[in-house]
Parts: sequence; structure tokens; C-alpha cells
Amino acid sequence: MAKKITTKKPLTGNKRSHALNATKMVQKPNLQKKTIDGKKVIISAREAKKIK
Repeated sequence: MAKKITTKKPLTGNKRSHALNATKMVQKPNLQKKTIDGKKVIISAREAKKIK
């Protein structure tokens, strides 16, 4: 099992139509499974890019 080491959480808010109707929406972070030093971890794509 990969260990989650990132602290990123989903962003929540409202989608707005042209008529200003509000519906709830969620933007999930881009989490990836990577192997670092022989250990499987779950990190965001931005963090993986920095490590690389």
C-alpha cells in the first residue's frame, strides 16, 4: 500500500451559470503513485515534478 505524504485536499466551491445558478463543485488534486527510494508514495504531480 502506498503511503500518502502530500497535504493537498480537494477545493470546493460553486459553479456559476450565466443565469447565476449555483451548484456545488469539487476540484480534486492531481495525485500520482510514485516510487521514491524503493517506497511507494502518493504525491501530487507538482511535487513529483520538483523531486525529479
